[in-house]
Amino acid sequence: MKEKTITLDQLVRWVGAGLLVIGILLLVNYLSSVLLPFFVAWLLAYLLYPAVKFVQYKMHVGNRALSIVITLVLLIALMAGVIYMIIPPMIEQFEKLGSLASDYIQKEAHIRDIPGAIQLWINQNSREIEKFFKSDTFTDSLKTVLPGLFNVLGQTATVVIGIVASLITLLYMFFILLDYEYLTDNWIRIFPKKSRPFWQGLGKDAGQALNNYVRGQGTVALIMGILFCIGFTIIDFPMAIGLGIMIGIMDLVPYLHTFALIPTVLLALLKSADTGQNFWGILALALLVFIVVQLICDMIVTPKVMGKAMGLNPAILLLSLSVWGALLGFIGLIIALPLTTLLIAYYEQYVTKDTENEGDNEKSSE
Repeated sequence: MKEKTITLDQLVRWVGAGLLVIGILLLVNYLSSVLLPFFVAWLLAYLLYPAVKFVQYKMHVGNRALSIVITLVLLIALMAGVIYMIIPPMIEQFEKLGSLASDYIQKEAHIRDIPGAIQLWINQNSREIEKFFKSDTFTDSLKTVLPGLFNVLGQTATVVIGIVASLITLLYMFFILLDYEYLTDNWIRIFPKKSRPFWQGLGKDAGQALNNYVRGQGTVALIMGILFCIGFTIIDFPMAIGLGIMIGIMDLVPYLHTFALIPTVLLALLKSADTGQNFWGILALALLVFIVVQLICDMIVTPKVMGKAMGLNPAILLLSLSVWGALLGFIGLIIALPLTTLLIAYYEQYVTKDTENEGDNEKSSE
């Protein structure tokens, strides 16, 4: 068997290619804040393209720019409808909670006018308050609080920058959707001709994996929302339908729905104050709904739906979620399924050669 010798020319090419890859990764990392809106816009364009295509060709709009605008208007209207179903009832419930808290204070502390009572307390303790403001304790507290205040101002500036970045993302998305077919058909031209088949195959597989993931996760989120609506209705929880819908929408990003525990606690407090029932008993029932629905989704729904969508065995699916979650945390849970599917597909294609063997067997059987 003849051994392969590595020539100096090959070594130089490999080292050069490695340095080029490292340089590109460093450049992408350096420009991440600039590139992130573009990649987010591309993902949004990918998700919205079927709707834009439907509006343009099925509704006979004709003009692509007008189709994009109509799609965005319909999407905003849908989001506004969902928000209208959730936010106003929640505000009403919290106003009711504030009213109940005010009534409780008036009854228990025998205070009829709360603002008047606060003013009276200030007048009675004006000397102590003045002494506190002149004390070293207040000065030290001010020194401690001021950095936090500046931090809040910095976060406000970050929010403003985030809003500007969102507008830039929408602009990117509009122009990507405008020439979506051209961009998706010609992106391969940035690579040399020799390597184009590989990158084209990778792009096709990645697109298919992402498409399956989005459809599967959407189905899981829908089922979870329905289960929460049913569970909260059974225990007669406030805002049962609205809260269930909100949790379903939040679950479009895996495990984000756990943040819904915060309004759940407040709504349990409201029900306790309104009905006189034990707060801990109401909260325990709500948490039981969370636990039961989460177990059903994790043990049955997610493995079945996502396993079928991604072509993964349920055990492999749960393992991939655990491994990627441990490696990359929250981001790992999001990218676990499409990335695992892609890795398995390329392992079979380039390492075990199973896909090629299957193709050969099919040809020979024919």
